[in-house]
Amino acid sequence: MISCFFAKGQENTKKEWDVKVDADKTSELWEKIDARPIPDWYKDAKFGIFVHWGPYSVPSFSPTGTYTEWYQKWLQGKAIFGNNNPDNNAIPDFQNSVYGSESSYYDFGKMFKAELYNPVAWAALFKKAGAKYVVLTSKHHDGFTLWPNKEAQNARHFKWNAAEIGAKRDLVGPYMEAMRAAGMKAGLYYSLYEWYHPWYNEGSDKFITDHYHPQFKDLVNRYAPDLLFADGEWEKKDDYWKSGELLTWLFNESPSKDHVVINDRWFKGCRHKHGGYFTTEYEVEGMKGDHPWEENRGMGFSYGYNRNENIEDYTKPQSLVLMLCDLVSMGGNLLLNVGPSADGKIPVIMQERLLQIGSWLAINGEAIYGTRKWKKTCQWSKGDRNFNFKQGKAYIEGDYILKQTIDPIPGKAVKEIFFTTKDGAVYAILPKWPGKSILIKDLDPKHTNKVTLLGLKGKLKWKQKGTGIEVELPAFDPNWKLSNYAYVLKIQNSK
Repeated sequence: MISCFFAKGQENTKKEWDVKVDADKTSELWEKIDARPIPDWYKDAKFGIFVHWGPYSVPSFSPTGTYTEWYQKWLQGKAIFGNNNPDNNAIPDFQNSVYGSESSYYDFGKMFKAELYNPVAWAALFKKAGAKYVVLTSKHHDGFTLWPNKEAQNARHFKWNAAEIGAKRDLVGPYMEAMRAAGMKAGLYYSLYEWYHPWYNEGSDKFITDHYHPQFKDLVNRYAPDLLFADGEWEKKDDYWKSGELLTWLFNESPSKDHVVINDRWFKGCRHKHGGYFTTEYEVEGMKGDHPWEENRGMGFSYGYNRNENIEDYTKPQSLVLMLCDLVSMGGNLLLNVGPSADGKIPVIMQERLLQIGSWLAINGEAIYGTRKWKKTCQWSKGDRNFNFKQGKAYIEGDYILKQTIDPIPGKAVKEIFFTTKDGAVYAILPKWPGKSILIKDLDPKHTNKVTLLGLKGKLKWKQKGTGIEVELPAFDPNWKLSNYAYVLKIQNSK
């Protein structure tokens, strides 16, 4: 029996789109998929939580600057990619020394028991962090599914899902119920391909007809997710994946057809061109234009939990808040990852980071949620605006934003203010307390009616200065219940 987990009232959701997608010529098909509007809830949400969790959470080890969820690839391929020039033998050596030379990555499926998994506690934490949506890895590139799925055994001839080994229960269903009960949108990550699946490596169409498509449909039919984050598309074009045909089913026949949001990872060359919202990963520049997009990254350098990361590998809480402000000012969302341990507990440092973000959003969320880009995203100081944070690195660490704000590089410009706008108001987000006053350039003083500091009562004095306004700030009071991660001025006008 197939069960569905719907959000309250979702069964009778009014159709938001009326775009019929037919499985015709590939180019025409993707034109129709691209024409499908992205719902306002996603554009308004701004902040979501990514959760990478699976058998790789058992060893939970990789050299710092690399992805632990790629453990199987690093182990069996005896090659590795990432920051800090990682040793190609690091994972094989670790595997042999800890688990023995006869051990296999597939042993971790039985060891992945999720004995402390509490999705209700997850949901409470994520909600307190200020997240509006959550995305769980239902299946990563190792092919292990967190839900009871018969296709996971295709051509493997052994059990490879959480319902039959390890945890021996469905881990996705309780997650969906908990997130929705807490008022958040519940999404699922799904990898199209699998590193060592025999059918895929043979290039067989059976991987599509008997594995990918029916497995994907099973996932959607069971849980009707609000969002689908596809991945692992980069090796083959859509004449192999036939993702366009699958999305035709998704948008016309599936239980998610009226509300689902998709990303842009469905075939080689798809990213930033086709699908739904666009995605970036450990980047800083954002996306140009008005198409919805999202930056996703870990708190450290890995998505899966990495026991090898130290405190200096984790992004500072102020950096995470300023990163969120920066991305939102550019029109994007932040999907920030947490990696639970194999038992299902979210590491304490990750919990702390989420609560630190949430404490800032509790006061200043008005400047984030539901906002849009203003006429300019930020106000720069004088200096060179060219940064090359990625030089010699695979991934850009989260503390890059400090170099663009409160800890400038000599000779480089800094972002003095981030801007967002909503309901006729402009929000000026200040990375640091500027002192007695702040000059906001290129803000029409004729239409400025009221200036306030979020978190404090009363209006602030201001005066016209050139083509902008100079806002007089109160003397800083350490007793204010404000977060020093950033301060927000709300500028309301008479229009």
